[in-house]
Amino acid sequence: MSGVTHHKVQSFENDWRIDKWFKNNFPDLSFGRLSKLMRTGQIRADGKRIKAGFRVEEGMEIRVPPIGVNPNSGKERITSPNKKKHSEEDSRYIRDMVIYQDNSVIVLNKLPGLAVQGGSKITRHVDGLLDCLQGDNPERPKLVHRLDKDTSGVLVIARNSKAAKSLTESFRNRKTQKIYWALVVGRPERNEGTVNAPLDKEPGTRGERMMVADKGKKAVTDFYVMDSALKSTSWIAFKPVTGRTHQIRVHATVLDAPIVGDGKYGGKHAFLDGVVSKKLHLHARSIEIDHPDGGTLSVTADLPRHMIESWDMFGFDKNDKSNPFDLENDV
Repeated sequence: MSGVTHHKVQSFENDWRIDKWFKNNFPDLSFGRLSKLMRTGQIRADGKRIKAGFRVEEGMEIRVPPIGVNPNSGKERITSPNKKKHSEEDSRYIRDMVIYQDNSVIVLNKLPGLAVQGGSKITRHVDGLLDCLQGDNPERPKLVHRLDKDTSGVLVIARNSKAAKSLTESFRNRKTQKIYWALVVGRPERNEGTVNAPLDKEPGTRGERMMVADKGKKAVTDFYVMDSALKSTSWIAFKPVTGRTHQIRVHATVLDAPIVGDGKYGGKHAFLDGVVSKKLHLHARSIEIDHPDGGTLSVTADLPRHMIESWDMFGFDKNDKSNPFDLENDV
C-alpha cells in the first residue's frame, strides 16, 4: 500500500499500550479508527497483527498505513484534540519548571515526585499538563524522552512535530550528552570509569524492576567521582551512553554505591542515618543535544531542594558547572 510508513519504538515508549503510542505519535487518529485498522491487519508490529491492549517494546517496528485522511469525514483532519482545561494552579506549577524556551523547544527542570506520564494511580503528570505550555502554538507540545518519577532535572519537550522528529532522532542516534548527578552511599574503588552491564526486566515484577543479565540489552554508563565525604558518601557524575530503564540506578549498585534514597535497588543500605532526606538523590543535571533549528542546545538544571540541603551538609559545590567527561579530550 502506497503511503505506508514504519516507525521504530523509542526507549522512552517501551511498554506503552499501542493506543497510548498512537495517541502520542498520531494524536488526530481516533480510537475507533485505530481499532478498525488493527482488526483489518493494517497496523502491525514487527510484521505481526496486533490487538487492543498490545504493548510495544523499544526497537519494535510499527507499520502505519496512511492516516492523514479521516474516512468518516471525507476530508483531511487538521484539528487538534480538545485541550483539557487546567486550573491556574496547574498552569503555574508547570510553567515554573520552564528553564529554557524558544520556538521549537521547551526545557523543564522537572521536580522530583512528578511522573512524566500517566499510569496506575497517577493523576498529575507532565504529559497531562503540556496543554498549559502550548500558548498560541497550533500544536500541543510533545514528549521526546522521559525521566523516572523520583528523578529530577532536565526534561526536553518539543513544541511541534518537526522538532519532535529531530530531537527523537538525536536521542536515537545518541547525538546527545546527558549528565546526571547523584549522591551515593560509599565510594567506588575507581575515581572514574565505565560500567558495561546488560540489563533486562526482572521476572515477576512486570517490568517495574531491572536487573543485570548476561543476555540483556546493552547498557553502558560512564562515571566520575566529583567529591566524597570520609569515603562514606560520594557525589558522582554519571553519563549514560545507552538509555535503558533505571540504568543509572542499577549501575550504581554494580559499583557497590547505591544512590541515596533508592530503596528499590539499594534496599536499606541506600538510606543514611541522621537528617539526610530519604528522597531519591538522582538529578538530570545537564544536556547537550542538536537543536532542531541548527546548532547545539545546552541546558543546565539546578538541584532540587532536598539535594541542595545534602550538598550543603557534605560541603559539596552545588554550583559546579564543570563537565568531567570533557577531560578525556584534553590531550
